Amino acid sequence: MTGSPTTTTAPDSRFAVARQVADAVLLEGYVLYPYRASAAKNRLRWQFGVLVPPAWGRAHDEHVFQQTEVLMEPRGGATLALELRFLHAQRRTVQQALDDGEFAEVPELHLADRVLVPWDEGTEERVELSVPVAELADGGVVIPFRRPARDDVEAVHDADGRIVGRLVRRTEEIEGVVRLRATELDGAYRVLRLRAVVENTSPWTPESDREAGSGATRGTGSARSVDREAALPRSLVAAHLLLGLDSGSFLSMTDPPEWAREAVAACANRHTWPVLAGEPGRADVVLSSPIILEDHPAIAPESVGAMYDATEIDEILALRTAALTDQEKREARGTDARAAAVIDLADSMPPEVLERLHGAVRALREVTGPDQPPLIAELPDPDLVFRPDTPWWDPARADTADPARDRITIDGTSVGPGTRVLLRPGLRRTDAQDLFLQGRAALVEAVLHDVDGGVHLAVTVEDDPGADIRREQGRFLYFQPDEVTPLEDA
Repeated sequence: MTGSPTTTTAPDSRFAVARQVADAVLLEGYVLYPYRASAAKNRLRWQFGVLVPPAWGRAHDEHVFQQTEVLMEPRGGATLALELRFLHAQRRTVQQALDDGEFAEVPELHLADRVLVPWDEGTEERVELSVPVAELADGGVVIPFRRPARDDVEAVHDADGRIVGRLVRRTEEIEGVVRLRATELDGAYRVLRLRAVVENTSPWTPESDREAGSGATRGTGSARSVDREAALPRSLVAAHLLLGLDSGSFLSMTDPPEWAREAVAACANRHTWPVLAGEPGRADVVLSSPIILEDHPAIAPESVGAMYDATEIDEILALRTAALTDQEKREARGTDARAAAVIDLADSMPPEVLERLHGAVRALREVTGPDQPPLIAELPDPDLVFRPDTPWWDPARADTADPARDRITIDGTSVGPGTRVLLRPGLRRTDAQDLFLQGRAALVEAVLHDVDGGVHLAVTVEDDPGADIRREQGRFLYFQPDEVTPLEDA
């Protein structure tokens, strides 16, 4: 069936906790340090979760849709709430006031506190709906949506209140569709596979920009060509979904119950990654985003504000931002309102708040012996932390760690230097190179303990012609105990 979004206030309370993480997903990488439009890293933007118009996607192999498949166990007459969120890029140009009352487009407009420059701003868009789960069977539900084109003009005043220029914002039209369908699976439990597809259906084509001579094109005259910058204002940027059940629960897609593992493996998630979200211990909300997350992700409590750059540490970003010159800060403030907020945050951050960013301990593990499982102590209050009188890494301790002799027990087998193991890199925490070692045999060279109580196995891969050099230089590959299986001859 085809329908229109049904607005409801129910998702607001259910999505409140998950939306904190969703906000970070929405704006991750929005503007990067040093927060100026002129910085090289801010010239190529919108790198993930971008759903482009079909004409551009077919020609340049970019994503036009994203598909989420999750398993759910609705109860009674359950209702599914959905919230699609994305950024709509709007192109901002700068114009300077002339003596005759007209305006002329300029590359910069200097004010006392900022330097205004052309920039693509991102405005948040939402598509909200709720639908009874019973209506998702058979053909499902199709919800089209549209955001019209518009032009906005903002006057720019100097310190004396005189109009010295204006900002002209152009927002292009976007069309899309949300498709929902639920299929009941065979089995002992009533489980439904929910499929949610978000697709950009905008009819724009690069040829239409060439014919119209749009300002989004590059070059002049007959040599004018359309690039990705023209497609972005018609794209859904950082698109992600929030899904909620008012009665029932979702199954974890990363750690499902044993009986559901086969059904979870059959789910096809394309260009998105669904995890349980919301309050810990609950399973009635799913966040499906283009960023890989764990179940029940959360914003660090030490974070005092968005800095839009998760590839950096907040402490380093705050210190670097505070150290920018006054001219650099003026340029950042004129780039974007969100960049200006980061500058103001760094300038006003008190020392005690900055100190909180200097590392945080979530849990401690006491290593009680080479063959003993670690004891995990949760830390709700740093003042109540259990601290052994002499930690394992203190030289004063008699049984301090010895990588060349320490052993641990894996699957009932004592593993240490000289043990042959089979490598099984963990898909959730490894890098691409480790995946090539799946199923390879390796030799354990050392058992290492870090200061947080983690155990790491240093290994060399069998048949590696450079193993002797790696061993001599101490340049090993490292795996955690649950990423290896002892071989029978161990």
